[in-house]
Amino acid sequence: MAKCSQPAGFRLWPSSFSPALLPRRLLEAVTCGASRAREDHNGSLALRPFPGRPGRLIELLQEDASESSSDEAADAEAQLKIEAFEELQGVVARLQLDGRNAGGDGRGEAAAEARRLAKDEPEARETLAMLGVIPPLVALLDSDDSNALIDALYALLNLGIGNELNKAAIVKAGAVHKMLSLIDSGSSQAVSEAIVANFLGLSALDSNKPLIGALGAIPFLISAVRSRDSSSTAKQDSLRALFNLSLASANLPFLIDDGLVPALLDSVCDMEVSERALAVLSNLVFSGEGRRAVAHCNDAFAVLVDVLWWSDAAACQEKAAYVLMVMAHKGHVSRAAMIGAGAISALLELTLLGTPLAQKRASRLLEILTAHKGKGALEEVSSSCISSVSAPQCAAVSAHLDTDEGMSEEKKAVKVLVQQSLQSNMRMIVRRANLPQDFAPSDRLLALTANCTSKSLPF
Repeated sequence: MAKCSQPAGFRLWPSSFSPALLPRRLLEAVTCGASRAREDHNGSLALRPFPGRPGRLIELLQEDASESSSDEAADAEAQLKIEAFEELQGVVARLQLDGRNAGGDGRGEAAAEARRLAKDEPEARETLAMLGVIPPLVALLDSDDSNALIDALYALLNLGIGNELNKAAIVKAGAVHKMLSLIDSGSSQAVSEAIVANFLGLSALDSNKPLIGALGAIPFLISAVRSRDSSSTAKQDSLRALFNLSLASANLPFLIDDGLVPALLDSVCDMEVSERALAVLSNLVFSGEGRRAVAHCNDAFAVLVDVLWWSDAAACQEKAAYVLMVMAHKGHVSRAAMIGAGAISALLELTLLGTPLAQKRASRLLEILTAHKGKGALEEVSSSCISSVSAPQCAAVSAHLDTDEGMSEEKKAVKVLVQQSLQSNMRMIVRRANLPQDFAPSDRLLALTANCTSKSLPF
């Protein structure tokens, strides 16, 4: 009888027997036995069959082997989870010890570990909070160690990412009050930026918005927007936090009384944060107090109208047009101020060259500015348009209007608007083409613009 070849000293079971290896060893033995051969009467080799169904037995043993492998993987994964949990448990335990028992920098190192562990793992954030990490981190904000302080601030920030329960627990533990106390005591720029980032994260939760505003965080955020020492990131985060806080009606009196509107209008000129400043302003004009605050600011409409000319900032144009549209819809005084600031010519250009949303808002704003006053409003628009054109163009338009003595005032006003829009577009084309500044349109072009009709308007 032929035997399955085996190396010398072969043992079916290893010296350290494991039950999980039993199906695998049985499978090897059966496979080896199934390949046993014998010589038939002709001298050729033939497989000796197993009694019964050896194929089915092999299949069952293969299934058991795969199941044992999956069990090993599950055991390894469970072991990793246990080790991770024990690590989180150790971090919380070190944070909960006082400075005398934990050593001089024990809690600071634990805060740095909590910051690292909560940065990218949602499960770690939830587990750390359940183990009680938030109160000792908040207590660590009283530390004199600047490194431990910053680690604690960013650990709290990371714990709140995507976790509303943690955000609520951080505010409930008194973190906002301690952060504002740090600011009053004269914190460093790095600490201030960490506090701004925390206010941004905490203000995303609706239930936190009125609490943060009532506790006095708004003046700090406004000062961060105004400060020249603040980095671009800190200004962006401050405006985003103010945007979140402006969504709560209870915060509107604080925002307006603390001077947010002038700060926003000043920030509009900073191209890095202008879009966010206009977004906050869009929230404020929903309320009557916000509209009055905008109307009472010097040069507010001049600043907003100037934004409409920013051909390379479409989002800013859309938001500025929205603010002006709301202001014009709610107040007659604002309409006159907009016309005086030159809004008509900017809006006409926006209806031709702006994005679809900007065109829609500009058209609506033009309707508001020229409606509800009839002929008087159109005459006012006409005079403002003529006064905004340069002297040679104004003379050409006036000469042409004198030839149309039988034309009504309404048609003359519309004609002036179209002429000014075409001339303004010509100036923009000249600027974009990098032509000489003293370039002037030809007489042929002036004749074409002088003979246009209201059919050129897209609305």
